[in-house]
Amino acid sequence: MKVVELCGSGHCPVVKLDGDKVEIGEAGNLCVLTSEEWAVLKQKVLDGEL
Repeated sequence: MKVVELCGSGHCPVVKLDGDKVEIGEAGNLCVLTSEEWAVLKQKVLDGEL
């Protein structure tokens, strides 16, 4: 599992990459994506669509 803090202060949402799922957010406000959904989201960001 890889965890990336979005602001570095320890009090912000995180992205957790764990095998076939990716969790974005924090307790009570969490989005869970499949690895395929994550790949689509990542590509849209890289392409400037988001």
